[in-house]
Amino acid sequence: MSEEQCTETPLKNKKYYENCPGCQVDKLKELKQGLPIQEIVSLWFVAVCNALSISSLFPFLYFMIRDFHIAKREGDIGYYAGFVGSSYMIGRALTSVLWGLVADHYGRKPVILSGTISVVILSTLFGLSINFWMALITRFLLGSMNALLGTITAYAVEVMREEHQALGLSTVCTAWGIGLIMGPAVGGFLAQPAEKYPYIFSKESLFAKFAYFLPCFVMSLIALGVTIASCWLPETLHIHNEDDVSCDFSNDDMESASCGSDAYHKEHEGSKKTSKGNLIKNWPLMSSIIVHSIVALNDMAYTEIFSLWAVSPRRYGGLYYSTEDVGEVLAISGLCLLVFQFTVYPMLSNIFGHIVLARIAGVLTIPLLTSYTFIAKLSGFSLALSINCASALKNILIVAMETGLSLLQNRAVEQHQRGAANGIAITTMSLFKAAGPAGGGALLSWAQKRQDAVFLPGDQMIFFMLNVVMAIAVILSFKPFLT
Repeated sequence: MSEEQCTETPLKNKKYYENCPGCQVDKLKELKQGLPIQEIVSLWFVAVCNALSISSLFPFLYFMIRDFHIAKREGDIGYYAGFVGSSYMIGRALTSVLWGLVADHYGRKPVILSGTISVVILSTLFGLSINFWMALITRFLLGSMNALLGTITAYAVEVMREEHQALGLSTVCTAWGIGLIMGPAVGGFLAQPAEKYPYIFSKESLFAKFAYFLPCFVMSLIALGVTIASCWLPETLHIHNEDDVSCDFSNDDMESASCGSDAYHKEHEGSKKTSKGNLIKNWPLMSSIIVHSIVALNDMAYTEIFSLWAVSPRRYGGLYYSTEDVGEVLAISGLCLLVFQFTVYPMLSNIFGHIVLARIAGVLTIPLLTSYTFIAKLSGFSLALSINCASALKNILIVAMETGLSLLQNRAVEQHQRGAANGIAITTMSLFKAAGPAGGGALLSWAQKRQDAVFLPGDQMIFFMLNVVMAIAVILSFKPFLT
């Protein structure tokens, strides 16, 4: 790069390259005072868009599989539902590292846009599925094309000033949690509209023929709006020469490097290649990814199990709720999570620290999940009150854990590694999450057939196994494993 092509702008003893999008973002961060409201809103909507597409099918998946007539017995529906739920995570696991490398080389914004566009197209096709295999394939493709979570997590760290990075990651984790809750709520309210709202949707309409298309169509419309809005997102990747080589400058680097210095670029590129090869050996990164993946397994299995368990008949230990009832419970949980994360969580994280708070949340989750077997024996108002409180608290605790672990993971690497690091994290978590719906659906199907067993009959076995997974995560969150 020549001296004419490279313009330095001094600001607070730092040097910024005029044509570098990452430098422009850094310059704005230095000048901007107060809370980054615009950035928070942008992060929120992209993360919610992603989570909605993942979770909106869970309340109606039981009925969708039933209508495909692939399960020979009612007790086998959960088995097939688990495969559809897992197909998304399998697709995401296979492509996340590749998308991470793309984000490191070409930028965060193109990956974000490709992810939201994939939601628009593939969510629509999933709602129009005519058989089990079409549903399975469209969910797999959606996972393969969608790298939003890892990319927006890296973006949250880069677009925020250092003192606001925890808030940025908290916003992503909260939006993710809200989306995982509100998705099923929307799915529960809008599935089978011709049966629930015959005065709006006729029996001859498209929504009667495709009973589960409306919630998917709504998800696609939301994703379309997010796609349009994301066109104005600033790029945060540092690009300092004509070959689009990305550079991550520390404060010392910026103060000492001369504009257009070939020696500096060569030295920095060499350090990048070395450090990228050492990502797997970066134990602070890998230990946080492993613990986060186990927490994600518990969360995904719970999300699948809760909706299937809630709509199951009482004779199988379920609550015999309708999809609308499940939607109400999850909507209340989402509201409680939103209030907690922006009011109580910052105060608690300042008192305990993010990791200690994550450990406390994990410990509290175990007795909470145990209580679900007793809640199932209630009825009427006591059942409604108990299940709403338990669901809200469960989601609050899991998001508190994920926020702390996500912050630890993103601070373990520099910017030029962050896309690849989050790609590894998403791949690992996706593998664990793929086991969640499949394992959860199979576990539910098996547990419902052993109502008279001596050891942990029925739903007691379900929540016991969820507690085992959470206990492992809590144990591994301490030193020497987690650093």
